[in-house]
Amino acid sequence: MIEAVIFYFFGAVLLGAAIGVIASRNPVHSAMFLVLSFFTSAFIWLLLEAEFLAIVLVLVYVGAVMVLFLFVVMMLDVAPDRLQGGFTAYAPQALVIVALVVAMLGVVLWAQPGQLSMLEAPPRAPPDASNTEALGAVLYTEYVYAFELAAVLLLVAIVAAIVLTMRKRPGLKAQDVPAQLAVRREERVRLVRMKPERDE
Repeated sequence: MIEAVIFYFFGAVLLGAAIGVIASRNPVHSAMFLVLSFFTSAFIWLLLEAEFLAIVLVLVYVGAVMVLFLFVVMMLDVAPDRLQGGFTAYAPQALVIVALVVAMLGVVLWAQPGQLSMLEAPPRAPPDASNTEALGAVLYTEYVYAFELAAVLLLVAIVAAIVLTMRKRPGLKAQDVPAQLAVRREERVRLVRMKPERDE
C-alpha cells in the first residue's frame, strides 16, 4: 500500500513537472522543470527495482544533457516574448500526439489480456537478480538490430551537428591541419635578445 502511495505521489509530481516544461515561458524554468521530471522518473525506476536505469537517467540526462541544454539556452539568450506565440501555434499537433500516446498506453494497459492491472504491484525479483545483466542480455540478443540502428542514427546526428557548425558564415575560423603541420619555428617564434635589468 505504501509503495502505491509513493508511486502515485511521484507520478503526480512527474505530471506537474512535464506540464511545467511546456507551459513555462522562461526557457531556463522549462529546463529546470525537465530536471525535476528526470529525478522523479528516476525514483519511479527505483520503485520498479531498476536501479541501473535510475542511476543512468540521473547521470546521463541530469548530469550531462541538461547541463548542455542550460548552457545552450543561456548562450542563445532567447527572449521570452518570442516564445509566447509558439505554445498556441503548435497546440493542434501536440494534441494529436497526446491522443496517440494515450491510445498506445490504453492498448498496453487494458486491451491486452493477461497483463497486470494498474493497481497490482509487479512481482518481486529474487534477491540475487541483476537488472543490469538482464538489460544487457535483452539488449544484445533480442534488440541487437535496433541497438545498432540507434547507434548509427546517433553517429549521423553527430556528423550532422559538426557539419552545421562548420557551414560558411562570416567570422568563421576553420582549422587547416596541413597548414598547421607545415609551419616552421621561424614563422611563429621570434627570439629577442634583451639586456638584463638591475634594480637600483
